[in-house]
Amino acid sequence: MSSTPDIEARLKPLMLAALAGDKAAYRMLLAALGAHLNRYFTRRLSNPTAADDLVQETLLAIHTRRETYDPAQPFTAWVHAIARYKLIDHFRRSKLRITLPLEDDTAVFAADEAGNATDRHDVNAALSTIPPRPADLIRQVKLEGASIAEAAERTGMSESAVKVAIHRGLKALTARFSGGPDDR
Repeated sequence: MSSTPDIEARLKPLMLAALAGDKAAYRMLLAALGAHLNRYFTRRLSNPTAADDLVQETLLAIHTRRETYDPAQPFTAWVHAIARYKLIDHFRRSKLRITLPLEDDTAVFAADEAGNATDRHDVNAALSTIPPRPADLIRQVKLEGASIAEAAERTGMSESAVKVAIHRGLKALTARFSGGPDDR
């Protein structure tokens, strides 16, 4: 495989000639870029079809934006920036998230119990200022992480009624602590 300076030395003159109107140089540039980008995406993806699609998307982006290339800058850096954005877009579309394992996450997720007790007291005091049913639903859904469906099942209410009660409870809390009218 060629090193980056070799690729730059081979591709930049082709791009400059293509920008000057040399169609043969442009065809050679696209062929060389296709092979280079295929290697780039294949190393980063497990799906060869996705790599082929990204090569085509990137070549199309290079074609449509070729007039924005600054000849004073390295050509391969410009190409790799476009390819990187196409790869990021692919991950977003695919909802892929790269995760790294944490060997010892204890220090990262250590709890501050003193602060939590004060926070719990403050939240309970605030929730005590609104009617019990919305306060209980807010506790279940917003603080304990229950779903709307779970809260509805626990209370015997419809999901819509749970949503409305939570909304009204939060609205009452906002009004109470912002100094506005209490609109329950």
